[in-house]
Amino acid sequence: MSSRALRKLHGSTDIVIPASVRDSAGDHGDGEDEVSDDIDDQLEPCKRRNRKKKRNNYSNPFDLLCEDGGEDATAEAAESEDEATPVDGATQQDEQIPQETSRCKKKKKKKKKHKTEQKNESNQQNGTVDDIEASIREVNELFGDSHGNQQSSSAFDLGDSMTLDMKALLAVEHRNLNPDNEMRRIFGSRVVQSESSRRGRNRVYRKNSWLTRPKDNWPKFGKTGLAMNVVESTSTSCKYFLFEHSKPYQKVQFQFLDAVESLDPQTIMDLTNVHPYHVDSLLQLSEICKMSEDLQMAAELIERALYVFECGFHPLFSLTQGNCRLGYKQAENRAFFLALFRHLVFVGERGCYRTSLEFCKLILSLDPDEDPLCILLMIDFYALRSEQYTFLIRMFHEWEAHRNLSQLPNFAFSVPLAMFHKATAEEKNLAQADEMLQDSLMLFPTILSQLMDKCGVVIDSQVAAHAFFGPQAELGQTEALRHLVALYVGRCYACWKEPDVLVWLERNVKEVLRLVDSNDPRPNQYAERRKSRYTGTPRNIYRHIIISEIKEAKATLPPELASTPVLSYDPLPPLNSIAAYERPERRRRVQESGPLSMFFRSLLPNFNIQELADDDPPGGAAGGARANLQEGIGAVMDAMRDLLQNIRPVAPPVEGDEQQDNNEGDGVERAEGEHREEWD
Repeated sequence: MSSRALRKLHGSTDIVIPASVRDSAGDHGDGEDEVSDDIDDQLEPCKRRNRKKKRNNYSNPFDLLCEDGGEDATAEAAESEDEATPVDGATQQDEQIPQETSRCKKKKKKKKKHKTEQKNESNQQNGTVDDIEASIREVNELFGDSHGNQQSSSAFDLGDSMTLDMKALLAVEHRNLNPDNEMRRIFGSRVVQSESSRRGRNRVYRKNSWLTRPKDNWPKFGKTGLAMNVVESTSTSCKYFLFEHSKPYQKVQFQFLDAVESLDPQTIMDLTNVHPYHVDSLLQLSEICKMSEDLQMAAELIERALYVFECGFHPLFSLTQGNCRLGYKQAENRAFFLALFRHLVFVGERGCYRTSLEFCKLILSLDPDEDPLCILLMIDFYALRSEQYTFLIRMFHEWEAHRNLSQLPNFAFSVPLAMFHKATAEEKNLAQADEMLQDSLMLFPTILSQLMDKCGVVIDSQVAAHAFFGPQAELGQTEALRHLVALYVGRCYACWKEPDVLVWLERNVKEVLRLVDSNDPRPNQYAERRKSRYTGTPRNIYRHIIISEIKEAKATLPPELASTPVLSYDPLPPLNSIAAYERPERRRRVQESGPLSMFFRSLLPNFNIQELADDDPPGGAAGGARANLQEGIGAVMDAMRDLLQNIRPVAPPVEGDEQQDNNEGDGVERAEGEHREEWD
């Protein structure tokens, strides 16, 4: 190898080649490879020095990525250089950049790991509290719970995932609000093609949204008149917000109410075409499309309503922190709750249960104390279907002290089922899951027969013949408890169809029968508890049954609710509802245009003569109009009687009469002719 090639290779002009090497190169022309190896071995210190100069000169901007001033990194780089043994100089030159890049990545990873270890060691030295107590304290600060000490004594191990820096229970992650992300995780990114990645010539760029994905075929978005403001509150941990309607939006709202009272779906569709971003119209029209089995359009209208709400969010309103509140008793806020609820149902029907669970957490965080849509009756279902067992168990232990979740049939059965799946996956003991399931079966014995009937499983003859689980057990069940049982069976029956779960359930049912036959005191105590606690159904549970549309639960509704029409845009509003503005009274003036016109007006189904007297004082225009109407109706009725009395039926024509009429006609003509002759 020539000295020029060596200088070009090593990047230095100060290379001195030993004479022995030059002589050997000249004498042994055929052993060029061996000479090159000897040169490389002798010039190895020079190579290292030149590489160090190159890093420090920053001739390549990417060299900055490889800069790391730590001693550990320098030692690691030296070790990696010593381990590298290139075959020849050209190979070393070609592989120099990839090797340096890989070393940089290793150094960065090692450095990050080193920082994390230092942070964990410092936390241990400062004396951190227990993981479970820290998470409970965080939730207590959000919701003002005073039972933190009772909640910390949870019997079930929540796993290693609960760390000190774990987020609040109802904290929401933005990436989990997008169902496309979950579809990609299930089916892969190649199968699921997001519309946002399709760039066409006529694509309309809209504001980014976390709740939904705007579509290109939506109408042009402008000022909607819907905005959010902060409500003054003395609480420091939570912020309270309120949606407000502008004056133009209020006028559209009045038109919407008139369209609803007309009972004409076309009127609502015409209003939506004129005002495409009026949220109540979108909610009502979505229900119309759902009844006509156009589910895609129904879901898209709900997404459009959510987009309107998100565009009107206050800058301080956060979806992820879980400390932002909206009151359901405010009429302007209720549409946002309903839009979120219907959206999570549509998303869950697509199989995106993790996304639906995230929306359940979002709705519950808006009003966790009142829970106006009873999200607690459905959040366990989406947690089971999305395999978020740790979340469900954690929620049960943290909220049991102040919400009595064990008294709800869905939590009483879903939590032991989550314990079973978690213990099975981790190969742990099932004693705690068995104990809780047996206790739930004794508290709600009527669930077993209904659950097995829904799953299509025939109950064992010994169990079916026993009085504790037999048909007579349902005789003492209250109406309120019947609603809760029907809701759980109709929604969560699919979670109990797995063969392993059925075997586990059968084993615990037989154990419960053994406890009942051995005169265990718990069945009698639970029977008294069912009679005293489940005496009435709250209004929010009725609202949940109506909007969830579960057939088994809707069949248990009382007749007054089943027969009364429920408005889809505001089902069963709270009794203490608050509205920022009122709908103006509509006065119906009767124009004195004659008794006949007033008579036809009285035939309208919405006509009420008493309204004329209520609108105006006595002796006014309404009194005269009412008197004229009565006189006009009397005159018309008299005319109808005279007409009916004077009508006589016409006799049918006879053939003989026609010939006689013809002869009489000929006689008249002859008489007229004779009469003319006489005159002539």
